[in-house]
Amino acid sequence: MLVGSYTATGGGNATGISFVENGVAATVAVLDDPSFLAVSGDRVYAVSETAEGSVSAFRRSGSALEHRWTATAGGNAPCHVQVDPSGALVVTNYVSGTVTAVSLAAAESFAASVAASDGVVGARGSAGAVVVPASAIATVALPAASGPVVDRQDGPHAHQSVPTPEGTVLVADLGGDTLHEFRVDMSDGGAGAGAAGAHAGAGAGAVSLVPVRVHDVAPGAGPRHMTWFDGDLIVAGELDGRVYRLRRDDSGVLRLVASVDTFDGPTGDSLLSHIEADESGRVTVAVRGRDVIVVLDAADGGLTVVGSAPCGGAWPRHFARVPGFVLVANERSDAIAVLPVGDDGVPGEAVAQIAVGTPTCIVPV
Repeated sequence: MLVGSYTATGGGNATGISFVENGVAATVAVLDDPSFLAVSGDRVYAVSETAEGSVSAFRRSGSALEHRWTATAGGNAPCHVQVDPSGALVVTNYVSGTVTAVSLAAAESFAASVAASDGVVGARGSAGAVVVPASAIATVALPAASGPVVDRQDGPHAHQSVPTPEGTVLVADLGGDTLHEFRVDMSDGGAGAGAAGAHAGAGAGAVSLVPVRVHDVAPGAGPRHMTWFDGDLIVAGELDGRVYRLRRDDSGVLRLVASVDTFDGPTGDSLLSHIEADESGRVTVAVRGRDVIVVLDAADGGLTVVGSAPCGGAWPRHFARVPGFVLVANERSDAIAVLPVGDDGVPGEAVAQIAVGTPTCIVPV
């Protein structure tokens, strides 16, 4: 597996991206705060969750990562990246509340041109990295927003993006309790986006983010991560400890059809993090503070809690499900816990701990 982490820049203990093989982790790319990763084929994409955020692309061969290019994230503290079916890399920036799309075709073409010309064509950064030009990038700012959790919802905070079955992309705004839907336009260079959209470049490789609509989640929910099941969107409310199920109505708006608490008692410092659903309707969500993994059932069209179990450490920031196990990135334990999964989907006690500094994201490869 590949593991993203916080480094000293963000108060963490890692030195970059780690590769875990046979239960042992080793740094394979030195990068400041690579807190979230995405993998597509032999490409690995990593955010650098810093004030001047960026996203980097690597080519993977076995456990080795070769740096290909770096692009601006278009904001402060990028915390998520996903390879969108449109052909763009979508990055969400938490602190600045901005969303960026990078044309992968344009970025790869530019990197190849620089390599072929030995740097004569294009630009390289201070460390020799290929820096993707602005013409291949589009950034939009989420509208001003606030919520009832004053210390966390003082403005828009873009946390995650997911593609939709309709070919658009949804961005969770933790600060505004909303989901912003965009069309990633690669076909015409953004023509027709007007003042509402963000456009980069012209012709082949141009990209734009065009607003489509906004969907509301409950006040104070703090939507963080999302997953799909049976055409419905399942949303983890980081701030209120609830999981929400939304379904499109005839007008295309996502409406609430079910919600459920993931634990009993006051929310306090208990914060939901990552959420995933499998094909059977089993939904898994991690709860920091309570340090548990909660399993829900969405198969009957609603949401019910099946059970919960200790995460095998402290502060489960992210997890990955693999056959028979759930691998939990326990950020404050400096380890990944390996938990066996029972027939009901609820994890058992950890059978192994893999030492990794401040892990924040796991991608099996």
